[in-house]
Amino acid sequence: MKQHVGVGRRKSATARCYLRPGSGKIRINRRDPVEYFCNLWQLEHALEPLDLLGVRKELDVVVNVKGGGITGQAGAVRLGIARALVELNPDFRARLKSEGMLRRDPRKVERKKYGQPKARKRFQFSKR
Repeated sequence: MKQHVGVGRRKSATARCYLRPGSGKIRINRRDPVEYFCNLWQLEHALEPLDLLGVRKELDVVVNVKGGGITGQAGAVRLGIARALVELNPDFRARLKSEGMLRRDPRKVERKKYGQPKARKRFQFSKR
């Protein structure tokens, strides 16, 4: 059985996505995706590449994701699935790229600086 692999990253989350021909079963960390992603928008965001191309019922998806929070993991799963779909069929690349699904989101949490309460926030200035 041929399977296609895609690795996606977002913030500090990493997802390894495996696509196999099948009936549309989806497992994320050996759990049901509705159970794993508590918010419906996160689940829809993660599975967006499959819905865009209309192949959700034709492929089984197995995902191992770790690190970060749930939102970062959803973005990592989205990129991983998109990359695996391109490996499955290179003709999908143009459609996924035009929708921005093959671009890694580079935003990360900015570090806290010394002498400040947060990354950019300053302590209140007092003239006197």
